[in-house]
Amino acid sequence: MTTMSRAYLQAAQAAVELLRDPAVAAVWDRPSALPEFSVRGLAGHLGSQVLGVSRVLAKEPVTERPFSLTEFYAAAEAFHTGTDSDVNVRIRDMGEEFAARGAEALAAEVASAVEGQRTALPAEASDRVVSFGGRPVRLADFLLTRMMEIAVHSDDLAHSAGIETPEVPEEVLEPVLALLAKLAVVRHGQTAVLRALSRAERAPSTIAAV
Repeated sequence: MTTMSRAYLQAAQAAVELLRDPAVAAVWDRPSALPEFSVRGLAGHLGSQVLGVSRVLAKEPVTERPFSLTEFYAAAEAFHTGTDSDVNVRIRDMGEEFAARGAEALAAEVASAVEGQRTALPAEASDRVVSFGGRPVRLADFLLTRMMEIAVHSDDLAHSAGIETPEVPEEVLEPVLALLAKLAVVRHGQTAVLRALSRAERAPSTIAAV
């Protein structure tokens, strides 16, 4: 099993534990901390990051040249559009669909997916290319994008439920922070990110990557 696969499985298991937290079920039908998302829709969106990995692994490998992560996000419409765009509305609707059977059922489905992935991922070649959103990417890069989504939306969901955000191990945190820094540079420029991390007096108001 690759290092990225092991890190992803740690992040995925942390998502399962958060989805199982009674505090999430207690506020299931309330608005979440994210505009336009209910808590259940946000939980469904978090769960979909794990469930989507199983769907991608079940597909045939692709032979096209893989996109770099920078190319992948440059082509990702959701990365560049507002909350009311068609693609982001579809994302919210999908979250609601995944959560339709309730908190317990969603957590069980995601937990089952993780167990299947514990068997599937060790058998995958380190250089496998998969198709995600119609774009070819290296499996390791795809798993990193899911880790980032899990980390970010775990914070959103925990905050929405009024509980502490679960900390992730270094094997997850370091590559996720590196990806977010890369995306922040794409969005705001190198100087803005450098100043935000080193010079409070010249720091921009935000360097949010997503």
